[in-house]
Amino acid sequence: MADALSVIPTYVLRNLSDKLYEKRKNAAHEVEGIVKQLASSGEHDKISAVINLLTTEYTYSQQANHRKGGLIGLAAATVGLTSEAAQHLEQIVPPVLNSFSDQDSRVRYYACEALYNIAKVVRGDFIIFFNQIFDALCKLSADIDANVQSAAHLLDRLVKDIVTESDQFSIEEFIPLLRERMNVLNPYVRQFLVGWITVLDSVPDIDMLGFLPDFLDGLFNMLSDSSHEIRQQADSALSEFLQEIKNSPSVDYGRMAEILVQRAASPDEFTRLTAITWINEFVKLGGDQLVPYYADILGAILPCISDKEEKIRVVARETNEELRAIKADPEEAFDVGAILSIARRQLDSEWEATRIEALHWILTLLNRHRSEVLCFLNDIFDTLLKALSDSSNKVVLLVLDIHACIAQDPLHFRQLVVFLVHNFRVDHSLLERRGALIICRLCVLLDAERVYRELSTILEGEADLDFACIMVQALNLILVTSSELSELRELLKQSLVNAAGRDLFVSLYASWCHSPMAIISLCLLAQMYQHASAVIQSLVEEDINVKFLVQLDKLIRLLETPIFAYLRLQLLEPGRYIWLMKALYGLLMLLPQQSAAFKILRTRLKTVPSYSFNSDQLKRASSGNPYSQILHHSGSQITEDGDVNQDNGNLQNGINFASRLQQFEQMRRQHRMLAKSQAQSRNYSTSLLKVYELFVERVSFSLSSIIILMAVLDIWQCTLNYVK
Repeated sequence: MADALSVIPTYVLRNLSDKLYEKRKNAAHEVEGIVKQLASSGEHDKISAVINLLTTEYTYSQQANHRKGGLIGLAAATVGLTSEAAQHLEQIVPPVLNSFSDQDSRVRYYACEALYNIAKVVRGDFIIFFNQIFDALCKLSADIDANVQSAAHLLDRLVKDIVTESDQFSIEEFIPLLRERMNVLNPYVRQFLVGWITVLDSVPDIDMLGFLPDFLDGLFNMLSDSSHEIRQQADSALSEFLQEIKNSPSVDYGRMAEILVQRAASPDEFTRLTAITWINEFVKLGGDQLVPYYADILGAILPCISDKEEKIRVVARETNEELRAIKADPEEAFDVGAILSIARRQLDSEWEATRIEALHWILTLLNRHRSEVLCFLNDIFDTLLKALSDSSNKVVLLVLDIHACIAQDPLHFRQLVVFLVHNFRVDHSLLERRGALIICRLCVLLDAERVYRELSTILEGEADLDFACIMVQALNLILVTSSELSELRELLKQSLVNAAGRDLFVSLYASWCHSPMAIISLCLLAQMYQHASAVIQSLVEEDINVKFLVQLDKLIRLLETPIFAYLRLQLLEPGRYIWLMKALYGLLMLLPQQSAAFKILRTRLKTVPSYSFNSDQLKRASSGNPYSQILHHSGSQITEDGDVNQDNGNLQNGINFASRLQQFEQMRRQHRMLAKSQAQSRNYSTSLLKVYELFVERVSFSLSSIIILMAVLDIWQCTLNYVK
């Protein structure tokens, strides 16, 4: 300190802290001359003492004018040192940088001016302080004082010039600081950062592309800035980097892919579009590097397929197709389970297009990696079954395609049908809304006969008789009306002459017994008119209820459709098809005379030619039990209308119809018992309600009356449970 005081005159030190700028400036020129003279004589100890004096007594002073004088003095000392300034920078630069955070805006302004002059002198030598200078400039770029901002911009341009021409700049040391600052939201700071990224990227010797993953997320974050200028600058920088990626032979796609996946879900439309565009290019360029990230990329693409913005939808669809076209192998880190998990999760999307593409992915994986997918079947099977209730028919059809693909194995086929029946049982509305669509599609994909045989086997042992009846009626209606099951109907029509048709008839018969109308319909379809007549005559009072009449009405109307044209044509030969006539008249007798179905069937029967019947036919038709006797005609057994076979005892065409009729009657008895039990339950419930109402009406509510009421309710509930 004493050395410095002996070197610098007192008036100079006094003028350095003067409130007038001109006096401070003149004093600084004096300091410059003194330092220059000391440098020429090599007295660096005294120079250090002068710098120390300017720092401690002025730049760190409590007085603003002293701080201003200290800054201008340090700049002047640097100018005086010229080429020898580098060895004193450790003393000069830190106090100047410290002044950047001064509370006085004029001090901050003079700090910018001082560092500008220092940088002009030392140029590349002050690169060692670059991170501190960058950090200080980053803060000053958002300064509240316009003059300080202006001075900081001038300094910033000079520092950029110095960095671009320096060979000592360390990008590795700078990137952590840049990454930290990229999350700042201030628009001035963002402009400052983008400017530096652009400048550094333009320097051939600096590999900014290699460090792009470190600040890529920050650039994408700027795309949603409220300032159009910042968005434009960030987009321009990203476009330049994307072009460099296309031209670069080595790029770290993995780290950037993780960032892009997150940004593809941004609420900002422009950010989503840019992210999905980058992902599209990465899928085309990345190749094997992206295999571990396929699941994450797919998770970003699928929601964008349903984006409200058309441009995003177009790019997302293109990317999805590109990704699906790549045939990766599980041995190459291709995670089938992860992709299945993403696809399963997207099945809950509110958007149809996304759900459809998720299903396409599951189907693609099944076709390419069937064994791996089946390992994860338990994870996706419930979701796929739930998807059968989807509001979109396209989704349901695709789900059925997947189920059919899975069900190629007998074990999975059985599991599928069991779960399907379970879903119909739990959700009757699914059966009503989608039953026909689901069953028909499965019949097309998995062979109709196989599907119906399996369904029949399951329903034959169904404990819920009401559901079994509803399910059989639905299956029967599909069988009779659906064009997809035309081959199955043709097979059933040959039941009397074809072993395959006969086996199918017997297979369906057991479960069709749950519904009288389904059995009658099946017999008419299989041209087993004698048995149809026997079934009709076996019906008792309890069987003929409102539900039965509704089903009968549907059957009568179906008889007028092209599917039963063969049956109507057979009415042209009443003598040959006498059991058909009797079956139809039996149905007519069950219908209320005022019903539309009665009038339809009666009108049809009136058109039957009045041919005469021979005595054997009349005798056979008038028999109370069609199976009580064996009738012969010319030495042969007449089994069903139009068919003549050899005598086989009680078997007709290999089918024991008497046994079948007993099977039907046994099933009807079970249904009658259930109906009776349900009726009793309803009666008990009604009685219980009446007791409660009577009690409320006649007994005043007290503690004792409430106890009595609870006891009565418990007794009735126990009785009700017992009846059930």
